[in-house]
Amino acid sequence: MADEILVTKECKRNIMAVHDSMEVLSGKWKISIIAVLCYHKNRRFSDLLKDVEGISNRMLSKELKDLEMNKLVKRTVLDTHPVTVEYSPTEYSVELKTMIDNLADWGMKHRKKLFG
Repeated sequence: MADEILVTKECKRNIMAVHDSMEVLSGKWKISIIAVLCYHKNRRFSDLLKDVEGISNRMLSKELKDLEMNKLVKRTVLDTHPVTVEYSPTEYSVELKTMIDNLADWGMKHRKKLFG
């Protein structure tokens, strides 16, 4: 009985942690943006628009602000003429690279399963 209660508490704690993670990474674009930055390190806004296929200017801007607020993306304004803005992953978001690699592996397996 005590073991069952312990497992239930651990399960609830893990489900809450997954819920918290999904809250930060929710939506169609955030994981794709983080993945691009983990693979390319520094990207300008226009580069991200090309890399994240299908995202609009407005949505990319919104998602970058959310990611920056959650300390997953660093925005750097370079002193150039005209001004250049670069986005890069934070050390905190680079921790997600293993999860992104695993998600990519699973996605490739899933495609093979569905389409042979």
